[in-house]
Amino acid sequence: MFLRLVASQVQCQNYDAGAHTGVPLASSCRWEAKLRMAEKTVTAVIFDVDGTLVDSVDLHAEAWRVAFLRFGKKISFEEVRRQIGKGADQLMPVFLSRDELAKFGDELNQSRSELFKREFLPRIKAFPGVRHLFQRIRHDHKRIALASSAKGDELTTYKAIACIDDLVEAETSSDDADKSKPYPDIFQAALAQLGDISADEVVVVGDTGYDAEAARQANLRTIGVMSGGWSETDLIHAGCIAVYRDAADLLARYDTSPLRAVS
Repeated sequence: MFLRLVASQVQCQNYDAGAHTGVPLASSCRWEAKLRMAEKTVTAVIFDVDGTLVDSVDLHAEAWRVAFLRFGKKISFEEVRRQIGKGADQLMPVFLSRDELAKFGDELNQSRSELFKREFLPRIKAFPGVRHLFQRIRHDHKRIALASSAKGDELTTYKAIACIDDLVEAETSSDDADKSKPYPDIFQAALAQLGDISADEVVVVGDTGYDAEAARQANLRTIGVMSGGWSETDLIHAGCIAVYRDAADLLARYDTSPLRAVS
């Protein structure tokens, strides 16, 4: 059952080690009252990475902007940023014609990848509360998978940055999918890695509407976080069943969130 309730919070402060102060919205209380209505226990959580676990969206956008400019395409930072969450296969066609993609698409993407790894990847930091959230989920005997539009080697680096390698059971990247988000391939690959599990036992956590769209096509529910820059309204319209400020906020509200749902 897909409960379309919002559990975002206002006035959030002091996220160190999972601490939180803030005033819950009324919808958070409504979610708590509806928890018993969930059809199945949540047994696994699939996380997006960029903008959800690590603060990388602006850096990805700038790398793309510079790469486009090198090939004569003047694209604004804001235009590119709105497309972050998609893989290169879905992002480049937004700004390049078919002829341009054929002429220099692969070269542009390679240039962007090298630039990102050289100048931007060392600057990425994990959002506060990520490891504590993962530990809380594992303490609740739930499994964790990652499903990212990033390349496989980038995903390995992100796990180290967030200090979550020991808490992740499965992972998929753009290397494991024919098409990146908003297509469902990456989430379907993550489900396959998790093995014998039903889609209605799994919840996705992501920061963009592309996550929600891809998850929906894989018959998965999505919790949205605003740490990647998408607004609460946009995430709800994209299909998220609940929205939180970031990983630390989701941790602070864990017991009344969809992650805690029990049958």
